[in-house]
Formats: sequence, structure tokens, C-alpha cells
Amino acid sequence: MRISDIQRCEVRPGRLVEWTFSPATVAAAAALPPDPRPPAYIQESHIRTARSVREDGLFVPTWLGTAFDLPGPADLGALERALRGWTLRHETLRSGFRWAGDDMHRFTLGEDDVSLHREVIGDFADAKALVRYLQDRFDVAADALGWPNLIYAAVVREDSTSVYMAFDHTNVDAYSLQRIPDEVHELYTADVTGRPAGGMSAGSYVDFCELERMNADGIDDTHAIVARWREFIGRCDGRLPEFPVDLGLRPGGALPTQKLVCEPLVGADAAAAFEARCRPYGGSQVGVLAATSLIVHELGGQPVYRTVVPFHTRVRSTWSDSVGWYVGGAPIEVPAARDFEGALAAVRAQLRANRSLARIPLARVLRLLGADFRPTSPDMYSIVSYVDARPAPGSARWAEGKAYGLIRVSYGDQVCAWVNRLHEGLWFACRYPDTGVARENVRRYSEGLRDLIVSVSAREHSGVAEPAFS
Repeated sequence: MRISDIQRCEVRPGRLVEWTFSPATVAAAAALPPDPRPPAYIQESHIRTARSVREDGLFVPTWLGTAFDLPGPADLGALERALRGWTLRHETLRSGFRWAGDDMHRFTLGEDDVSLHREVIGDFADAKALVRYLQDRFDVAADALGWPNLIYAAVVREDSTSVYMAFDHTNVDAYSLQRIPDEVHELYTADVTGRPAGGMSAGSYVDFCELERMNADGIDDTHAIVARWREFIGRCDGRLPEFPVDLGLRPGGALPTQKLVCEPLVGADAAAAFEARCRPYGGSQVGVLAATSLIVHELGGQPVYRTVVPFHTRVRSTWSDSVGWYVGGAPIEVPAARDFEGALAAVRAQLRANRSLARIPLARVLRLLGADFRPTSPDMYSIVSYVDARPAPGSARWAEGKAYGLIRVSYGDQVCAWVNRLHEGLWFACRYPDTGVARENVRRYSEGLRDLIVSVSAREHSGVAEPAFS
């Protein structure tokens, strides 16, 4: 799925309709007793970070979402039933948190208590005005510190209906977003055609949170994973790693606004050739990280590229269709290599040695380390993520259906880059601090990544050996 922001996902004029949880549902939630299942560490860390940044006087929206089209002017009753049915499928969407002092406690609605309230907002003739309205509305309705923290919308036209769904990050990750267009489309089509919808059961992320937390709480500061993180953070001068190039930021300065670049990187043939070249070392994820290590060494001169690699934690098939935030991180350290093959070998060795560290949530590790990581930014560290999105249901129709994964770009002092493999090729998106220096260095990084992938792909086609990187 192409990653974008709301400004660049082909928003078109039409009649705007919204769905939120009904007043009866909100009232039922307010009366609920605590659910004994705790938040995941990543959920708790996210909410505490949002609270800390808010207390510092800054509202930093961090919602995620999806956009996709349905054919024709939608049957709003059928769409509403599809949205409710999809919501009921995923328990985390009807679960939230309350504060009791400094402790967070979960509450979870039963399915029968969930209903949606539909409101026709009005006709928008100007796409820019519609974009501004949607972003402002999602900022409030999908706020990390509020509940409910999701909203659904549709822009209805004669030829098509665009559906927008926004969530606080505690509810969804990239894999979750990729499954939404196909699932909602299936439920909607089944309703309007009168046939049963298939395959609609999914494991509960709330149950996963309980199991993951139980496992994480079973270790202490003597555990080998904690020791490995302690050593890694020590080599990062006591901090989690940043993108190792100059971003033009002043130490101790205010949290900067961010910009987003999103664009195609290479086409399908080059993506396939790059994958073939990297497959002996573990595939394109290894290749993207290896390429990044070479490029940032050239840009920043650091002798070792240190980063935290995101991995999904859907370790059981129970969770494969589940909506939730199933992400852990593993640290890697890649010394400057002479050529791409050397970088591939180094990344492969690091991932093999350290991937298991993602099993324990980083927030739990930091708590055990006793370090003062009071968050002042919504991003704890910079990332470079690679996902092959082609296996997701309905992915071959994403381009035709104008399907996007949406991220809210607001404030932050880190660089977060995503490379997604689509049927059309590789798609690049990157969120970075809005400074001239960062803009230039992110441009040089993306161009370097494209050039290296094209070069590797061309040599894979020709069978020529890889030269030293320079």
C-alpha cells in the first residue's frame, strides 16, 4: 500500500458523511468496570509519550489511517453495516484506557454495546477545503489521549465513493491498514448483493497484549536481552539511535515541524531484480538496510550504522488477520563496508544475531535499564522499514481502487523511512524534520537508495559482479 498523508491521497470533492461511536456506546463505555487485561507496553509507551508532549504544551497528532474507493454512489446503510461489522471483528477497536493516578486501566465494550452514529456533514466542492476539514477532524477524533479514538468517513459521488478511516496508533499498525480495504469491501459487497461474507474471524489484539506483557514481565535486568540492549545503547552514547546524518537541528531546541516525501522508488522489474540479488542474504529487507548503511556512511561519515529495525510480532497464525499494533524492534550495528555484498553480509549477520531481541518490548527493556528516557518526541528513534505488501488480500487492486495507508505528519525530530514492495515496484515514504539541511540530506538519501537499487538490479540482469561502493 502506498504510504501518504491526507494531502496526497487523491482526495476529490463530494458529499461528506461521518461515522463515530454513538452516544449510547460512549455512555456504555463510561459505565464499564476495568478489564483486567493490561495495555501492551508499546500502547502504554505511546500514550505516556503523548501525555508528556501535551504537558509540554504541544499537541502532536499521530493518527494512522487508510483511504480507498468503492464503485459508484455507496449505499450508506450497507456501508454503515460493513463498518460496524468490521469494527466488531477486532476487539481492540472497542477497547480503551483510563487513568487511575499514574496507572492505566483498560475497559472493553461488548459487541452488543457498539453502534455507530452517522452524520451528513455536507457537500464540498473544493478538494483543498475537504482535505483541511478531514485532517482537522481526524486530529480530534483519533487523539491518543481521548476515547473513542477512531472515526470513519465517506465522500460520496456519482462515479465512486472514497472511504477514509483514521485511528490512534494504539489500535493499528501497517499490516492492519493493509487488510482494511479488502475486508470492508468484502463486507460491503456481501451486504448489497445479499450473500454471506466469508472468513470474518480474527484473533484479539487485547488477548495478545495480555500474553506479551506476561512474558515481558517475566524477565528482569539480568536477562540476556536486557544486557544486549544495555551494551547497544551504551555504544549510542546512552541514547537510542538517530538517523546518522546532519538534520540541521539545534540541541535542546523546540520540537520541529515535519515534512513528508512519498514517491515511487523503482518499477516492478528493478524491484524483482533487487530482490533476486539480495535473496541469498535474506531478501530485500536486508538489501534496503545494507544500502542505507552505505549511503549514510557516505553522507555522515559514521564508521558504524546503528539503528533499530522494526519487526512484526504476529508469531502465531491466530494474529495474522488481527488488527492491532504488533511491532517490536531489534538493534543492529553495521560497520562501514567496502561494497554492497559486504554490507549485505554484515546486515544478515546482525539480523540473525539480534532479531530475537524484538520479542521483548523495548519499553520494558528501558524500564529495566532504569534509564531516564522521558519522551519529548513522538518518535523514540529513527527507523528504516521494509515491508513486502503484495501478499495482503486485494493488493493487486490497490492502485485501481486508490488505496493508501495514511500517516499524520506533524512534529518530530527523527527520520522515519518506509520502503514498501507493491505490485508496481518499490514505494518510498519518509517523514523528517522540516529544515533545509534535513530536506537536502533526505533527498540525497532517497536518490542514493534509488541509484544503488537501479545499479544492483542492472548488474543482476547482466550477471556482472558487484563493484566496490564509492
